[in-house]
Formats: sequence, structure tokens, C-alpha cells
Amino acid sequence: MGVLLLVRHGQASFGADDYDVLSETGWEQGRTLGRWLAAQQGPLPGSAVHGGMRRHRETWEALAEGAGLAVTAKVDPDWAEFDHTAVLARHAALTGGVVDHGIDRRAFQEQFEIATAHWSAAGPDAGYPEPYGDFVARARAALDAAAAHPGPTLVVTSGGVIAALAALLVVPEAGAETLLGPVWARFNTVIANTSVSRVIVGKTGARLLTFNEHPHVGTDLLTYR
Repeated sequence: MGVLLLVRHGQASFGADDYDVLSETGWEQGRTLGRWLAAQQGPLPGSAVHGGMRRHRETWEALAEGAGLAVTAKVDPDWAEFDHTAVLARHAALTGGVVDHGIDRRAFQEQFEIATAHWSAAGPDAGYPEPYGDFVARARAALDAAAAHPGPTLVVTSGGVIAALAALLVVPEAGAETLLGPVWARFNTVIANTSVSRVIVGKTGARLLTFNEHPHVGTDLLTYR
């Protein structure tokens, strides 16, 4: 039986010219997670994978530093987050709205949740560059590839990807068409930066063991965006 530790990246740079860069808080979250993992009972993961985004790589670097890990992480582009700017832009085009990137975090979150809810409910012909169904299939392919690694594997990815896999693993197949999107949205709004979600993979397939563990960050480092 294999275990995958799915780590959401540390806090990125909301409002900056380049979002895909860890903030100072994000770097410290990563180092703190590494120290916490090293203090846990049991062996640390013998293999690691991260998505191709800069925030994934930097989170892995911070985590490895904190844990004292000398593991070389592989890069799998399938662990990349969905393009939220493309989703927001397409939703605005469909509804006649305007995307405002200069608003505060609370207002942006409201705009984000409305747009992603439409994206997850829309079919493949709605004009989104990556339809929601394709995004979920990509996340599942990444999970299957990581599960093929021997022993525990640590994966650094993004919140939307982890939320998609969590929803996929808890929603009954018979209700997937109507439930997958709404369950994904609920998971996606509560996942903390550098949280850990554990998936076990056995003969009967993958199962979600834990979701959104983040006792290592405390209140001083807790962020969601």
C-alpha cells in the first residue's frame, strides 16, 4: 500500500506583478512544514514530485531545507494548477462582466468563486481553454503517475488540484456529474497554504485518508491565498 502526501504550495504573491512567486510568509510556511514532517514518527517520503510552477518548486525547496531532505524532486507538469486568470476572463466574456485584478482579497475571492462555479458546471463547449472535465482528468493522471512510485511520495502542487482529487475520491461515481463540481468548490475554498492531504493507494484503488492538515502553521502563518 502506497501513501501520497499532497502538499499545497506556500503563500504566493497576491497582487504582485508575478503571482507565481512565494511571499516571505510562503517561504517560512514551507520551512515550517519541513521541520514538522521531520519531527513526525515514521520515515520521510523517499521520493518527491512537484508541478512545473515556480511556487511549487520554491515550496519544495523550502520544505526540503526545513526537513533536511536530500531528495531530488521530479517535475510533472500535470500537477499544475488550472489557469484562474483564463477562467475569470472567459467567465467575464460570457456574462459581460469585467475582471478587476486590483480589488482586495475578500472581493477577489467572491469573484473567483462565482467564476469557478460556472466553469466547473459548464460543459466542454463553453469556450474555456481547459474545460473543468479535462482539468480533473489531468489531476487524476498525475495522481496515478505518482502512485506508481515505490514507498511514500511527497507531492507539491496547488489547492485546486488537491481539491479536485479529494472530491473525486469522496463523491460516488453515480453522483459525479452533479456533485463533483460543488464538492470541489467547497474543498477549494478551505485548503490552507502548505497543508497536507494524504491519499493511500492499495489494491482497491486510491482513498482519501486525510484532508487539509495544517497544525504546523499555527495562527501566525495561516493563510488561504
